[in-house]
Amino acid sequence: MVEKVPMTQKGYDTLNEELKTLKFKDRPEIVAAIEEARSHGDLSENAEYQTAREKQSFIEGRIQDLEGALSRAQIIDPKTLNGDTVLFGATVQVQDLDTDQKQTYQIVGQYEANLEKGLISFISPLAKALIGKRKGDLVDVGTPKGDKSYEILTVSFV
Repeated sequence: MVEKVPMTQKGYDTLNEELKTLKFKDRPEIVAAIEEARSHGDLSENAEYQTAREKQSFIEGRIQDLEGALSRAQIIDPKTLNGDTVLFGATVQVQDLDTDQKQTYQIVGQYEANLEKGLISFISPLAKALIGKRKGDLVDVGTPKGDKSYEILTVSFV
């Protein structure tokens, strides 16, 4: 059985755009760069060729990864959800009980996670601790820097 890859519509669209860029812009450019490097002669001592081949390998691997994820995507639209329980797609505001700092996170799929944008993967320790909890609940999270305690301030689906 093929395992589904949950993601938001926005995440799906972003990954699809990246895939198009890789296939129709980056791939042709790297093929041209390899041809150019080949024209310079001896490939065994051609650093330009080796670098281009490594980049091509990365691009092809990323294309395969994205195609696989998109083909198994299970789109979850947070706007269709409601309630005060944290689920996939929820936007959650938490307060660090040690520092009183407030943070807002949206729980998303692993391919669309971006901590700088407040998007955390549903498989991250924080998201795992939050899922199933409600506004006002306290959660403890084991992190590489030690245990952290948070209070859930708000839960919304936008």
